[in-house]
This record gives sequence, structure tokens and C-alpha cells, in this order.
Amino acid sequence: MPLEYQQEAHSEEVMVHLGEQFGNALNYSASETETQVCATVFFQGDLGMGKTTFTRGIMSYFGHKGATKSPTYTLVEPYQFNEQNLNHFDLYRLGHPEELDYLGIRDYFDGRSINLVEWPDKGRGFLPAADITIEISPLERGRSLRFIGNSVIGEAIIDALKQERK
Repeated sequence: MPLEYQQEAHSEEVMVHLGEQFGNALNYSASETETQVCATVFFQGDLGMGKTTFTRGIMSYFGHKGATKSPTYTLVEPYQFNEQNLNHFDLYRLGHPEELDYLGIRDYFDGRSINLVEWPDKGRGFLPAADITIEISPLERGRSLRFIGNSVIGEAIIDALKQERK
């Protein structure tokens, strides 16, 4: 049974802060001998749930300044932070999963990058399995975030998140 963890965000600022905590947990989950974090993160949730807002927090943790746009039309926005590669995918407008081959999708999942994927179902069959899935759903006021560890890496990220909350 996968390890799970749940948090709530009652504002955009809290969502960004949770993203920053998640970035720290990603970093913490890497072994001491690695200079780069490698993880695949899938975001599940309807339009407007805050997937890109959460991603903004992750990017802020790694040192990104400025706006974080959803790569809805470009499908991917690659970022370089010191030695850390981070790729932000938004597959919402993907017509067919096969289009990911033309994008060179396998090059992004090289074992040296953090890959954040919005709308991963659109790329089914062409994406590797997620280390962690984040399901974002509406609350009466705010959002509920459910983190599901699907691998040893995902479970280490959840353990790190739990440690931050203590």
C-alpha cells in the first residue's frame, strides 16, 4: 500500500508555501552523495485547482525569481538551478500521447531531473511512472492536497514532508 499524506491550503499564499516545503522535501529526499534530485511528480486536479501555483512554490524553493507560467502551449518549460534541472510539463492541450515522442520526452526523464507533470493522463503510455502523485481537490474554502508515494523516492519525499510539519 502506498504511503500517503494530506494537507490543506486555504489561500494562494499557503499553496505557494506548501510548494516551497515540497521543494525542500524533494531536496531532502536525495541521498547525500547526489548533487541533483531526480523525481517524477504527477499533478491530478481539475482546472484552476492550483497546480501551477504549487509549482511556483517548488520553483521558488530552488531559487526561481519571477513569474511561473503554465506551459500550456509549449508543453514543457525547462529550468536550470545551479546543478538542478527541473522540467514543468502541462499536457492539457496534448492531442495524442504519441506527440510526446516528437517533443523528445525521453530526454527529459534522464534520471537527473525533477519532472513536474500536470495532466499526466494525457501522456499515458509515454510517461514513466510517477514517484509521487499530488491530487488537488476543492474544499469549501481552499484546497485539499493528497500526496501519494508510488516509489521509494516518493515515500522519502512524504517522510520529509511529515518531518517538516513536526
